[in-house]
Amino acid sequence: MGPPLVRQLTRLTAGAATECRPYNIAMNQPLFAALFDETERKPLTVSQLTNSIRIALESRFVSVWVEGEISNFKDHSSGHWYFTLKDENAQLRAKCFRSTNTRIRFRPANGLKVRARGKLSVYAPRGEYELVVDALDPVGAGALRIAFEQLRDRLQKEGLFAKELKRPLPLFPRRVGIVTSPTGAAIRDILNVISRRTRTVHVLFSPARVQGDSAGPEIARAIQFINQYHERALREGREADLVDVLIVGRGGGSTEDLWAFNQEEVARAIRKSAIPVISAVGHETDFTIADFAADFRAPTPSAAAEIVAAREDQICSALDHLGRQLVRLTRYQIVHLRARVQEQALSQAFDEVKSRLTSARMRLDAASAACGGAMDAKLQEGRERLGLAAASLDALSPLGVLQRGYAIAQDASGKPLRDAASVTAGDAVSVRLAKGRLNTRVETIESTEQL
Repeated sequence: MGPPLVRQLTRLTAGAATECRPYNIAMNQPLFAALFDETERKPLTVSQLTNSIRIALESRFVSVWVEGEISNFKDHSSGHWYFTLKDENAQLRAKCFRSTNTRIRFRPANGLKVRARGKLSVYAPRGEYELVVDALDPVGAGALRIAFEQLRDRLQKEGLFAKELKRPLPLFPRRVGIVTSPTGAAIRDILNVISRRTRTVHVLFSPARVQGDSAGPEIARAIQFINQYHERALREGREADLVDVLIVGRGGGSTEDLWAFNQEEVARAIRKSAIPVISAVGHETDFTIADFAADFRAPTPSAAAEIVAAREDQICSALDHLGRQLVRLTRYQIVHLRARVQEQALSQAFDEVKSRLTSARMRLDAASAACGGAMDAKLQEGRERLGLAAASLDALSPLGVLQRGYAIAQDASGKPLRDAASVTAGDAVSVRLAKGRLNTRVETIESTEQL
């Protein structure tokens, strides 16, 4: 026959609609007596009757828990949920408004057995009573567990946790971003570990709540803030202010305490981060959605600090190890190349190459000798031609004429004098000899006829 509440509601609505007799409800007995008084004989409209039933139900069942199986679940575009609660003998329509279902930590599904709390009302257009849900819990498993598994599976199918998206952590980070509570133990543990192990790591802290309804959005905004700081430093060329790695987490607690790190907006903020993210939530046995979305999971906040703050002796040891590896690799390469050279030297192909090189060298020597002889002949020919040209030039040179006792007369401007008529008595005349120059002045002029 089903749960007592469902049977009671079914009898109530059916009796009122068909038999028109009063139903003994303590709170509204006078109302029902007036509605179904046979002496009145005044008919009610359907709307009036439905409204009266709605008032009676809402006043009687202000808050009630109903257990049943979900069917016909529909997530409307408005954000409201519509579904049916049923058992083997009865069913009850239910709805959950968007303002309410945002606080429910799991997503209903057909076939899921739940316990719903709400008030009864009547949907007048269909004349059906329904449950307006304000709380919903799964039966047989915790709501948080179901919500966790549903979100994990959905984001995994979306590819948000893919291994190829994971980025390597920097070997020796210089600046570390931290997102956690400013008053929790996590920030103290992280700072203590970093300060104890190294003096070269700087910290950029973005505080956020890590517990409560507003914690998830605050964590997401804190992650975005550090990324904005990093991107601004990158645009402005401030390399020293770049954030190398980001730690997001908190200390241990119950599943409810850690729930902020199981929210979708936190997972998406981590995956969207341009900075590699280390998730450090709770203890080693605690797993959250943030752990799957992050590039690296640390079992505790202190372990995350140890990862980003390598000790100086560890750095020296790592450098020494890398140096030895480089030496071994170089030696191996040398031995390998030497063996290949020796192998090639013993091969027939190498002998052929040697023969071809010897032949080419001989041809080069012969060509060099021939080229040297030709060059010597050309040089000798050039010398002889140069000697003849020099002799001809010397014969035509005015200096040669001067050497034979002749002189060159020039006026004051340096122009040669060819005619005595071009000067007058008193003009300055320069006479150039083979050795030296005479500066004279014309006293008399004799014409060609006089000579």
